[in-house]
Amino acid sequence: MLDILIVPGLNGSGPEHWQSWVETRLPETRRVIQDDWNTPDLPRWRQRVQKYLAHSRHPVILIAHSFGCLASMAAARYHSRRIAGALLVAPADPRKFGVGRHLPATPAAFPSIVVASANDPWVSISTARRWARRWGSHFINLGRHGHINIESGFGPWPEGFALYETLRARILPRG
Repeated sequence: MLDILIVPGLNGSGPEHWQSWVETRLPETRRVIQDDWNTPDLPRWRQRVQKYLAHSRHPVILIAHSFGCLASMAAARYHSRRIAGALLVAPADPRKFGVGRHLPATPAAFPSIVVASANDPWVSISTARRWARRWGSHFINLGRHGHINIESGFGPWPEGFALYETLRARILPRG
């Protein structure tokens, strides 16, 4: 048994966002709610993710986007045993927020996938690849798809859901 936790980025991933679509497909999913979606305060966002992790009944798969990826990986420094896996989509560049020191620079204790876009305004493909390497994540270059959000055409995203299913299968092999 696994718990699924959606970790949105800035502005909270509205109802048309791919994370919201995933949430409708997985009714057992919970969503991290931040006090202030417009202020990227990593220690505060990390603490909120940690709170959800601490109250989970089962190991957790994180499905994170943008600054939510940073909050998720920062929380992983303290709660890695609670995390079964992570799908990290369009992670924001830690340098843009001055938060790199809050993030692990070694491989995570759980399987993870980093999905990035070659023309994401929030992170260069080389920076996303570098963080994926540090975290020991499988890296996917999606091509030129912006920030992988609603503005770049990512409402329902079956390919993203398939990545979640691949990660889940890796954690809970059939049979």
